[in-house]
Amino acid sequence: MVLACALLFAFLLDRAFGEPGARWHPVVWMGKYLGWIGSRIAPREALPSPDWRSFWAGALAWYGGAVIVALAAWLLQFFLLRFAVQRDDPWLAALALGALLKPMLAWRMLHSEVQAVEAALAESLESGRRRLGLLVSREVMQLQDDEVRESAIESLAENLNDSVVAPVFWFVVAGLPGAVLYRYANTADAMWGYRGFRAGLDWEWAGKWAARVDDALSWIPARITALLLAIVAGGLSLQRVRGEAAHTPSPNSGWPMAAMALALGVRLRKPGVYALNEEGREPLAADTSRAVTLAARAIAVLLAAASLALWLRPVWELP
Repeated sequence: MVLACALLFAFLLDRAFGEPGARWHPVVWMGKYLGWIGSRIAPREALPSPDWRSFWAGALAWYGGAVIVALAAWLLQFFLLRFAVQRDDPWLAALALGALLKPMLAWRMLHSEVQAVEAALAESLESGRRRLGLLVSREVMQLQDDEVRESAIESLAENLNDSVVAPVFWFVVAGLPGAVLYRYANTADAMWGYRGFRAGLDWEWAGKWAARVDDALSWIPARITALLLAIVAGGLSLQRVRGEAAHTPSPNSGWPMAAMALALGVRLRKPGVYALNEEGREPLAADTSRAVTLAARAIAVLLAAASLALWLRPVWELP
């Protein structure tokens, strides 16, 4: 009951307040560690491949941070759950655990940023491009208006998994440590998981471990995200979703993006890389709002299923 109530309270906090300030945000702390240690492990010049020294340096640095964040989360959860048992006061423990879980979720920020891209695009193409640049890592200044909108919808679908579904999935599986560890892995992939150079550092081998771990931890949640979108869209063919997802180079992000493209009946593409639902029409301004609505409905189904799973399963034994 404590874990189920904590999950619901975390979403209430997200809805009411959004993200905590950078000074107090655990994900920002993770990013500072990853930025600091990353500048010391990634080479500044291209080295012969395979570069096993950089690979193992990246793996060890990743593990160092993972142990710290997972252990901290486990200790916090352990003492909160023990408090709930010993004092017979589950509500205070649930509220505290929900407050700790909240920074691992970012639904309010995600849909606000996507809607902000559409609002900026209504002002001018230049404004839309610049606003999109705050949301995605790709080059945006050469995109046309339909491509800006496609990128925003793609980002919504992909981050629906990364910022909502996957943290909730790992919270159900392993409690607060699971959600925190996933968020750390996803942040490490966002900062290190590049092919070649970024910010003057070669991540080809130094970031390979972080990229592969994120792929592994996101594999099931990405498919759950696609399933949720298929359910709220009225029953998409998962076989068709899988076929479209195969057009992307990522083993995971293609699933929610393909499901969103098919649910909206639009084409989503990254020029020169992939096109999802290529026979679909170009997305319109109304499709951005529809995408946000579909994502919100998917989250509602997710919350119902996750809360039920947490409520019914036995909590691990406490001394």
